Amino acid sequence: MTGTLLKAGPMTVTIGVDIGGTKIAGGLVDLDGMVLARARRDTPARSSDGIVVAIIEVVGDLIVAAREAGLTAPAAVGLGAAGLVDETRSIVRFAPNVDWLEEPLGPQVAAGCGLPVVVENDANAAAWGEFRYGAGRGAHTAVCVTVGTGIGGGIIHQDRLVRGSYGMAGEFGHVVRVPEGRLCGCGKRGCWEQYASGNALLRVARELAAERRSEAGILLALGDGTPEGVTGQQVTVAAREGDPVALDAFALIGDNLGSGLADVAALLDPEVFVIGGGVSEAGDLLLIPARAAFEANLVARDHRPIARVVSAELGNDAGLVGAADLARDLTA
Repeated sequence: MTGTLLKAGPMTVTIGVDIGGTKIAGGLVDLDGMVLARARRDTPARSSDGIVVAIIEVVGDLIVAAREAGLTAPAAVGLGAAGLVDETRSIVRFAPNVDWLEEPLGPQVAAGCGLPVVVENDANAAAWGEFRYGAGRGAHTAVCVTVGTGIGGGIIHQDRLVRGSYGMAGEFGHVVRVPEGRLCGCGKRGCWEQYASGNALLRVARELAAERRSEAGILLALGDGTPEGVTGQQVTVAAREGDPVALDAFALIGDNLGSGLADVAALLDPEVFVIGGGVSEAGDLLLIPARAAFEANLVARDHRPIARVVSAELGNDAGLVGAADLARDLTA
């Protein structure tokens, strides 16, 4: 168990669990989106059965934490899973990093912990968390885009999470923006995440550093002196220190992100875009070029309200907070 209980006393609490590639993080969450207690386990490497066991252990830890603090028993559990989740919000149809195909994750965890369970795509859960308690508060229509290793996202329309007919809406990263472009891990070419994700940022920075070594002194010095030795985090550090190559890499990625947002706006017309994920922690390095490209490419920009493009606020808690809040539907 990790973390400190922040409140005590009777209240309705639910449990949210964010199932990541390296850790399974859970939280006991109240009606205000406050994480009262935390638990975590390392993610068993590519072991689907081991992951289910670890999730049940995290939930069990949090049930104990609630009891010890004198809280009402948790009412339900929400799971945020990286993968395609079916329309019943119980089955993971496919997960890219776990051996899950038609995995009945919801029923398995429910049987193990004795609570009702809802399963949601992790990006959808994070989007809902930001909408309810983070940077999307006060909006009725919002699009959240997570810029990490790839690109994910979630759509909220008129205060409701849009899942699509089969639970698979919001897969923005695999919209083709460059016909016959770079090969994507999904098997298609030219997907948005090949040009505006963390992986894309690193690739571009390395390519530019190889072409312009004399200008990339700060960036190369942070690594092993070679373009191949540069990491994504070092690109951000170098940009903050004024390295022109790192700054240009962010400008290119931000431009690709913003022009893609303009395409999304043509379809969904949100009030706000909330940009989350690891790359968003770079702040204005990413958002300034993204906003400029968004406005430059927006259809009829002089004759319409322009959506705000803002950074997410909840950080790594967005997924578990959103999953916990979505679980409240099971208790209504």
